[in-house]
This record gives sequence, C-alpha cells and structure tokens, in this order.
Amino acid sequence: MLSPNKQHDKGAAAEAEIYEPPRHTLTLSEGARPPADLERVFHYFDDNGDGKISPAELQKCMRAAGEELSPEDARSAVESSDSDGDGLLGMEDFVKLVEAEGEEEKGRNLRDAFRMYATEGQGCITPSSLRRMLKRLGESRSVEECARMIQTFDLNGDGVLSFDEFEIMML
Repeated sequence: MLSPNKQHDKGAAAEAEIYEPPRHTLTLSEGARPPADLERVFHYFDDNGDGKISPAELQKCMRAAGEELSPEDARSAVESSDSDGDGLLGMEDFVKLVEAEGEEEKGRNLRDAFRMYATEGQGCITPSSLRRMLKRLGESRSVEECARMIQTFDLNGDGVLSFDEFEIMML
C-alpha cells in the first residue's frame, strides 16, 4: 500500500485496507514463457493450428465461453494487440490482450467498490459513508476514526476521497 500523504499514519493505513480488488492480470517479463494454462487456452483458440489466432477464431471461442463478440469487436480486439500487423495474434500478442482485459476488469471492480463506499451521492467517500459501509461489513468505527482513515489518502485535503485517491489507496 502506498502512502501519498506525508502525514502517513500506519494505524490508519492498516484500517484503510478495506477492499482488495481481485488481481486477474498476467504480466510476463520480456522473453519469459507464458503459463501452461494460458498456452493451452491459446492453442484451444488456434482452431487451425497455425500458431496464430484470427478474429474469427477469437469470436468462435468467445462464443463457446458464453461471451458474444461481434466480428467488428473481434477484429478490433486483435488489432489492439497485433504487434506485427498481420491481423492475427501470436502467443505474445495473445498475452498482451489477456493483460489488457485484466486491467479493464480490475478498473471495473475498483469503480464498483468505490460506488459501494460513496453512498451519499456526492461522488466521493465521506467519513459518514465510510462508517455506514464498515458497519454493514461488521466493523464498528466512529466518524472521527473514519475521518482519520480518509485523511491518510486525502491528497487535496478536502476531507473526502475522490475515485483517484481511492485508487491510490488500493494500490
């Protein structure tokens, strides 16, 4: 967890560890081999066995997994990760696509968590909205304790957490 504030209070930081978003991202260092599971998925998607995944192969496999992907979306997904411009995904391109999807999912999960805590319709987490959410989770805290928890990550000193501040807190 990062401390963006010079007034870092270890106790408040520990209390602020409320929600840990799932981490579904896969990162590979240059030259590293992807995990065997990802290789199996890649080979499953590679219907014709040419070592590349076409937009049609991607679309077909996504449909089999219960996700509907239009031909345009499949083409766009392939283009976004295609490193050599051949319109197909090699293994490294596929890993890049999986990583991008993981980051998008992590962002969605974080936004959902933020909305759970920002219950007062102000687009921010206030001490009282944090107190209410903690109470629902079985944690009893005073408004003052919640204010101290927020202060640790309140970069602009306004007494509430914006989404950007919440995101930093969750790192």
